[in-house]
Amino acid sequence: MRSRIAPLLLVPMLCVACGPAMAAAVDAASTDPTTIWMTVLLNGRKIGHEEIQRAQVGNTIVTTQTLVMDVERNHKVAPYTNISHSVETPDGQPLSFSMSTVMSATQTSVEGTRLPDGSLELVNNVGGSERRSVTEWPAGALLVEGQRQAMRAAIGHPGMHYTLQVYNQASQQPMTLNVEVIGNERVQFPDHAETLSHQRETLQRPGSTQSVDLWLDADGNIRKGSLSLLGTSMDMLACSQACANLPDESLNMMDSATVDSPRLITSEMLGDFLSYRVRITNKNITKPFIDTDEQSVAKLADGEWQINVYRSLLDDQSPPTPADTRPNAWLQSDAPEIRQLATLAAGDAQSASHIMGNLNTFVGRYLSKRGLDIGYASALEVARDRRGDCVESAVLLAAMARAENIPARVVVGMLYTDRYDNKDRVFIPHAWVTAWVGHRWRSFDPGVAHFDSGHIALDIGDGNPWHFFKAADEFGSIQIDAVHTFAEMYNASPGGGAPTGQAGASGASK
Repeated sequence: MRSRIAPLLLVPMLCVACGPAMAAAVDAASTDPTTIWMTVLLNGRKIGHEEIQRAQVGNTIVTTQTLVMDVERNHKVAPYTNISHSVETPDGQPLSFSMSTVMSATQTSVEGTRLPDGSLELVNNVGGSERRSVTEWPAGALLVEGQRQAMRAAIGHPGMHYTLQVYNQASQQPMTLNVEVIGNERVQFPDHAETLSHQRETLQRPGSTQSVDLWLDADGNIRKGSLSLLGTSMDMLACSQACANLPDESLNMMDSATVDSPRLITSEMLGDFLSYRVRITNKNITKPFIDTDEQSVAKLADGEWQINVYRSLLDDQSPPTPADTRPNAWLQSDAPEIRQLATLAAGDAQSASHIMGNLNTFVGRYLSKRGLDIGYASALEVARDRRGDCVESAVLLAAMARAENIPARVVVGMLYTDRYDNKDRVFIPHAWVTAWVGHRWRSFDPGVAHFDSGHIALDIGDGNPWHFFKAADEFGSIQIDAVHTFAEMYNASPGGGAPTGQAGASGASK
């Protein structure tokens, strides 16, 4: 299950591993290799399989995990494969790792190597663009073998609570997991039963709590894992190779992630202030929405929220940091192709506002091959291939803005549409860009030409797809109970004045 909690890392929400040479080396030099096959189920439906191989190679432990699924988007099925390797000492100290992800024509990879001074060298390859960096290795962070050994040591201590510091290869950041040892349980598999140690990993992050239940054998190997994804249960069960390779049903992520609107929202309504009353069914999500310079969030009760979205700006958020103009593995703003496109698109515009308007219009027209089957492409891939959808438009626009030295971030959220596929009046997963213009953060959306009040922001980041993965579970837990215009709120308030306690009356008039 990746870094034990990693199914969250593996599901492409929107929209180099060691290769054959390493595999041959493992086969030739390994002793007593063990392989565990697992079937992947979502709400009881088989959607994929995972193969986990652990082998001793010389004086190292090499763990290889391969996840295969078919992901359906807009009635197109895109094969998805994720392969990760970790190389560790026999006592679980990290030496190196790699992870590659392939979805349709899109391939990304990351390799990490501990250097003699203890630091970490990272090599990110996204769409053929390689980027190297050196950073500090997080103190005490573990990879797969280290986690296995730590969890094995806790098996005989029901009721015990302990902490694991793990390295997340997808986000390239450490994560702190709080682990509870629940105790031994009898677990039923399709053709047999096993007595296993039940341990629960919990990741506390800003705004939410994510838990993964794991059942381990006496050696600390995972035999079953379960978590909530899109409001439903995702399970991984150990089984035979034949069982794991039975035919899959494709996973329709977009269909699972749509949120019904309680009313038709007209274009006139979208052009002005809107207030949403939202209910979150997953109580582990403590703050599902973010405040922006166009969105304010207020908690009304346990699991109930009011989100006000403005076409004007609130001017409430902190100014940019140097990182908001730097290139990275996903927003390659220093690449010649990106710089040339940005210069061409900006034209003779001088102000940041004018430049962003030109860039937004250019990107909206530049993607000539719309499609939802390409996975998650980087800005450089989009610049070269000219295909994609909202995510690809957003990463390209953000990179071009940074190339013009305009701070920019990628926003993950929802967008209202009158019709999507066979559904009417729904909110769908979406991505757009917020840029620092006129001393404020202002949203731009090349995917639908302009930003309106039908956009609800969930998370914000630097283009790394990890921000999309983090939002995955929220979509299955969101219920929109009411949508009100400013006029409706004004007329409903006592005396016809501005609604008491409702942020937005003054903001709507800015």
